[in-house]
Amino acid sequence: MSSKLLLAAVAAIIIGVVLYVKSSKERGENGQWSNGLQWAYLLVLAGLFGLLSSFMSFTAVLLIFVAVSGVLWLLHKGRLKNAPDHRDPNPLSDYMSGFFPIILLVFVVRAFVVEPFQIPSSSMRPGLVVGDFILVNKFSYGIRTPIINNVLIETGKVGRGDVAVFNYPENPDINYIKRVIGLPGDTVEYRNKVLTINGETVAEQPEGSLSYAENTQRYGVVDIVTESYREQIGGHSFQVLKMDELPSFIPQNVRNTFPYREHCQYEPDGSAFTCKVPQGHYFMMGDNRDNSEDSRYWGFVDDKFIVGKAFFIWMNFGDLSRIGSKIH
Repeated sequence: MSSKLLLAAVAAIIIGVVLYVKSSKERGENGQWSNGLQWAYLLVLAGLFGLLSSFMSFTAVLLIFVAVSGVLWLLHKGRLKNAPDHRDPNPLSDYMSGFFPIILLVFVVRAFVVEPFQIPSSSMRPGLVVGDFILVNKFSYGIRTPIINNVLIETGKVGRGDVAVFNYPENPDINYIKRVIGLPGDTVEYRNKVLTINGETVAEQPEGSLSYAENTQRYGVVDIVTESYREQIGGHSFQVLKMDELPSFIPQNVRNTFPYREHCQYEPDGSAFTCKVPQGHYFMMGDNRDNSEDSRYWGFVDDKFIVGKAFFIWMNFGDLSRIGSKIH
């Protein structure tokens, strides 16, 4: 969370506490709690959500709110039975218990069914572009325990060629999206820009030049010219982009250490690398091969970091024609 959002969360809590102190704690003639009191609870709720989100994952925060609102909901139901007028005399449990079904629904859907995600970079061009809002199927790779993320019920496995969202191994609070190139036990080789998996060369068909505008920190908006090729991996047919003048990887960007680093061998000139994928891990690459920070540089993705399978573009405010596109 940025410092501005963190300050906004703290400010919301402070304003909420002030409103709470100054507001009436009694029901009005219409039987409702005062607007000031309701706003106080709402601001504190929003502020706490933002504050906790800066220290833990969104799923963990949701789980905490489900537990707390669930306890308040149970207290509310008990007080309704015991109150002679069938009204909860406690404003906190009476007001906040109403959030429990909503928070529970959001948690269940986000943790087990589908999760929204926004494309932040050009690493998956041309299939996915900056500004795409996509949906990620959390059911595809098994029903997983929230936070711990181990598979409870197997509903499917990560497939070679899938476009997957996962927690970035170097900073699990950040989500990445790449294509699954290597499964556990696979040997992945990328030599002179030609991809080989388990000794079989991935066939590619040239599809001509493709250019796009890239917003860079150093030079601002620049035009990137690439060559487009069509590949097929694991039943998936998709386009990849390459810049022929660049090597297979940038040697200085390869981390000196990462888990199972000994499973990879790199040519010093950047012309080729070979990696043996360890059990329980995956090798990921971006479709925009020369503009992607991926497993070539920071290593393998542990299964516990898998979030889900990307399958649908539901919004792009800059290009409405992309809405409804299936992710291949």
